[in-house]
Amino acid sequence: MLDKHDLQKCIHCGLCLQACPTYVATGQEAESPRGRIYLMRQASEGRIEWAQARPHIDACMGCLGCQTACPSGVPYAKLIEAARAEVEAHARTPLQRFVRKQAIRSFTNPARLRAMLKLANAVGMRRAPRWLAKLLGANESAVRLPSLPPRAWRPSQTIYPAHGTPKARVGLLLGCAQQVLFDRVHRATVGMLTLAGYEVHIPHDQGCCGALWVHNGYPHEARRNARRLFKAFREVDYIAVNAAGCGSTMKEYGLLFQGTPEQAEAEAFARRVRDVHELLYEAELPEPKRADSLCITYHDACHLVHGQGIRQHPRALLQRLPGVKLVEMEGAEMCCGSAGIYNLLQPKLARDALQRKVRSIRDTGATLVASANPGCTLWIRQGLQEAELPVEVMHPVEILAKAYEVMP
Repeated sequence: MLDKHDLQKCIHCGLCLQACPTYVATGQEAESPRGRIYLMRQASEGRIEWAQARPHIDACMGCLGCQTACPSGVPYAKLIEAARAEVEAHARTPLQRFVRKQAIRSFTNPARLRAMLKLANAVGMRRAPRWLAKLLGANESAVRLPSLPPRAWRPSQTIYPAHGTPKARVGLLLGCAQQVLFDRVHRATVGMLTLAGYEVHIPHDQGCCGALWVHNGYPHEARRNARRLFKAFREVDYIAVNAAGCGSTMKEYGLLFQGTPEQAEAEAFARRVRDVHELLYEAELPEPKRADSLCITYHDACHLVHGQGIRQHPRALLQRLPGVKLVEMEGAEMCCGSAGIYNLLQPKLARDALQRKVRSIRDTGATLVASANPGCTLWIRQGLQEAELPVEVMHPVEILAKAYEVMP
C-alpha cells in the first residue's frame, strides 16, 4: 500500500529529471519520477483511476537513479513497487495477470528457463516471439534470445574450503538467469571468495530471491520465494550475491515483510546479505598472477549503484590488477534499459536507453565492459553486437578470477 507521507516528501524540485532515462528520452512530465509520484497521489486519493496512471507506471524502468538524485529522501523504490502492486490489482484483466505471472515464473525457474532456451536455440529462434510480446502488452519484440552455455554449472561440492584459516562462512546465491546463462560468474565467485579466505557454502533448495516478482507488482509471490531462502541460508554468516538486482531486493527484505510476523527474521536475513564486491574489497588478496593489458569501462548496474550504493568497490578491485586501464564512460550510472523484463515489455524505451549506453561505451575506446548484473550483460552484449562493436562484456569477478587464476 502506498504511504501518503512518502508521497508527500516529493517537493517537485526537478533534480531527478536528468537522472531519469524515460524523461530524457521523451521529455514528458508524466514519464518523470515527480510526474509519476503526482499520478500515484491522484490515483491513491481516488481522483483518477489506476488504469489512467498505468501506462506511465509501466514505462518506469525502476532504475532508482531518481532516488540517488533526490535531495528530499523520497523512497522511490518503495513507491514504485507499491504503485505497481496497485496497478496489477486494479488495472489489469485476469488474463493479463495470468500471462504476466506465467512469464515471470518461466524466467525465475532455472529448469524451465533452460528448457525454453534450449528449444528456441534448437529451432533457430533468435528473438523473443512477437506473440509473447503482444500478450504482455508490447507491440514488438526487441530481445534477442541468448545462446545456452554447453552445460549448466553443477557445483561438485556443497562446501568449498577457504585458502588458509576461514574468516567466515559465506553462502552463495545461485539465482535464476545467472545460474542458467553465466556459470562462469559463479565459478569465478567461488574461486575469488575462497582465495579471499571465505568458506563458501552452496545450499540446496534455494530458488528465486523474488526480485522480478516484487519489481513487477507481486509482493506475495516475492515473500513466498524469500521464505525459502530464509531456510536455505540459516547456517552461514553471510549471503554472497553476484547479481545486482537480486542483492538489492534481498537487502530490502525488511520492507517486503514490513508489518508481518516475519519482519524481524527478514531484517536479520537482510543484514547478512553482501554483494560479492563488498566481501572481496574488505579482504586481503594476494598479488594477481597475471598482468594482462586491458582497457576496461565499467557499467554501473542500477540496483548495485542506486539500490545498494555500491560504486567504488568494483572499480577499486579492477584497478588493483596490473596492466588494467579503467576508463569511465559518460552516463555510467544511467540505466541500460534491460531492467529485469522491461526490455520485453517496453521495447522502444529500452532500445533508446541501450543506444545511449552503446554510444558511451564506443566513445571510451574500451575493449571490455565490466557489468555486474546478468540482465545488463545480455542487453549490452546485444547492443554491441548490433552496432558491430568488438567489445566483450564480463562480470568484474570473472575479470578478477582470470587475473588471479582461480576458476574451479
